[in-house]
Amino acid sequence: MTDVTRSEYCAVAIADCFAEDGEIMGSPMGLLPTLGARLAKNTTNPRLMLTDGEARILRGTPPLGQTADVTEGWMPFRLVLESVVPYGKRHVMMGATQIDRHGNQNISAIGPWDQPTRQLLGVRGAPGNTVNNRTSYWVPKHSPRVVVEQVDVVSGVGRARAEAAGPAATRFHDVHRLVTNLGVFDFGGPGHTLRLVSVHPGVTVDDVREASGCEIHADGDVPETRTPTDAELVLIRELLDPKNLREREVPTQ
Repeated sequence: MTDVTRSEYCAVAIADCFAEDGEIMGSPMGLLPTLGARLAKNTTNPRLMLTDGEARILRGTPPLGQTADVTEGWMPFRLVLESVVPYGKRHVMMGATQIDRHGNQNISAIGPWDQPTRQLLGVRGAPGNTVNNRTSYWVPKHSPRVVVEQVDVVSGVGRARAEAAGPAATRFHDVHRLVTNLGVFDFGGPGHTLRLVSVHPGVTVDDVREASGCEIHADGDVPETRTPTDAELVLIRELLDPKNLREREVPTQ
């Protein structure tokens, strides 16, 4: 197949975040993370456990925007908090209004702590997610206002802060990946800082650095994000997202 869109590169990059998790609960938050996690369950990690985001464990992978599926079990959020979150058997993919080079995430407020200019969601479950579970992030519009030197409020905890808090905060701490509309990053740079892993086709390393508000580390030549296989494209286009909702979040480049 040809004419692979930017959103489809993002979908396989997100799926690859879950590829090596094995039998673990996936908690993707948002449209592209849900698409990527369902793609992973159909390809690289069939043991990934997914829910409908409310209280049911899904046997299959319904299309985006639909919840009808065979229910395999009952998993209300109370059980998630009691039986899954504290034991590291979960991979969360959250959004980020800001994310800094040390892996701290902000979904709480923008501006000075004593007088913020924008109120957002609040820290929600981000501290517990990052301390207790593998965590990745999805940013659909990479910009200097989002990828920053230091977040205004720490909601999700990066590695340096987890280490400063002690062993209880580092036992399961694992900020795994950041996927944006420009590329894929991990935190394997000096001092667990942002490192560019791949750029999506049509994007250069300079493009990424110009669109970032902080230093981005790169080890030598940075490869392109892998191209989806024909089988993955069939799954994305015909099974998982037949209404093409992905293009609303990441417009065709």
